Amino acid sequence: MTMTSQDADPMRALRGLEDGRASVRLRAALAVGSAPDPRFVDKLVERSAVEPEFFVRDMLTWALTRHPVSTTLARLVREVGSDRAQARSQALHTLSKIGDRRAWPAITRAVLRDADDEVARGAWRAAVVLVPEGEESALAAALATQLGRGDRETQLSLSRALIALDEAVVEVLDAATTALDPIVRAHALATRRLLHDPDAGFAPAVEEAKRVVALGGSGHGGR
Repeated sequence: MTMTSQDADPMRALRGLEDGRASVRLRAALAVGSAPDPRFVDKLVERSAVEPEFFVRDMLTWALTRHPVSTTLARLVREVGSDRAQARSQALHTLSKIGDRRAWPAITRAVLRDADDEVARGAWRAAVVLVPEGEESALAAALATQLGRGDRETQLSLSRALIALDEAVVEVLDAATTALDPIVRAHALATRRLLHDPDAGFAPAVEEAKRVVALGGSGHGGR
């Protein structure tokens, strides 16, 4: 994307984040990220909380990652506690892109269980990026409490997060395959299959897991 002379003025670009046209807001976010300034961080975070267009939100995240972590981290961590779901979701997404483990304390059990699926998905993705060495098993156990939650996309997000923890997740997945809830069992089985066979595909893994559950099994014999 080519910047115009107007985009080259950071203050004008900052005002452009409020423009009614998504294309203008996109160029504005690009311009602000191209000329990082600590004064712009609050505005970028505030806009992320209300921006309706995905591709503009993604550019806002990029712009924030262009700023020094010293100017963004604390502001984003505070945003994780916002009353607005999109604010929480975008802050978590941006923290996952920044990847600074000092943000780990913001990934609380409550955040991992957020009632809003988009926020929870953002928390899961951020958690596996930010988890400190040695905390992987505890995180796996916390994530496993969300097995069976939501629609197919939500379940896929959780499976991907669990798989990213590799060996740390094996024990909790094995335990979940004997859960009383058949939806939890099926999700655990599908996730375990993907852990051992990443090329299996989530949809086929889920269908196979449902068949196993319907037959009253936990799939342990098939490992």
